[in-house]
Amino acid sequence: MSKGTALITGASSGIGAELAALCAAGGYDLVLVARSAEKLAELAAGLSRAHGIAARPLAADLADPAAAQAIFEQTRGDTIEILINNAGFGVLGPYAETDWAAEARLLQVNIVALTHLTKLYLPEMLRRRSGRILNVGSTAAFVPGPFMAMYYASKAFVVSFSHAIANEVNGSGVTVTVLCPGPTLTGFSEAAGTSESKLFQGSAMSAAEVARDGYRAMMAGKAEVISGARNRWMMLGTRLAPRTMLAGIARRLNST
Repeated sequence: MSKGTALITGASSGIGAELAALCAAGGYDLVLVARSAEKLAELAAGLSRAHGIAARPLAADLADPAAAQAIFEQTRGDTIEILINNAGFGVLGPYAETDWAAEARLLQVNIVALTHLTKLYLPEMLRRRSGRILNVGSTAAFVPGPFMAMYYASKAFVVSFSHAIANEVNGSGVTVTVLCPGPTLTGFSEAAGTSESKLFQGSAMSAAEVARDGYRAMMAGKAEVISGARNRWMMLGTRLAPRTMLAGIARRLNST
């Protein structure tokens, strides 16, 4: 018997696909959201066969301001017990030179779609007194990010927003968790153009490891999880270092 439905954005690959597999293994039906209809259909069919759950692909581009409402309308008959806002991307380059159209899409996907979907699904969760929301942030949220200024700032928003809403719903039966991975082996770095940067020259976690950390924290109702012991130690250091120093370190890491 299904425990309800998990809706996952950015579900076609990487952390999103791994989170989908964990939710399916946990007995949740799935609504899988991403731009690639073909990849989603293949993933949905595989997870449905493997776990005996219902999995539905829903192709949508979250850079479209109308996408969140359209997704909500298409899932009105589902009990969305889990909402995972995983979709996101970055843009690399000096801010004076990067493409505004790409950065406007970044804001729409990383911030607006995430907050709009939360706005749409949270009220029903509160009425049921049951539900879990997992927002995927980043360790980038804790430092200024030269050459990826918009991405780092968008993730700072996600972390702050998630903690605020987690506090608002405390004791309601609904939980909000923010997952903060560091460098992770997904398609993100290729899409952002950062695969040759120093940030990805060191150790990077697998998408499966990050997803497990996020899923466990979400199911435990934790407000935040920084994935990986090394990343947790590094983020402790950011609390003491001046922001100018942190910006300098991030600048070197984001350089190719």
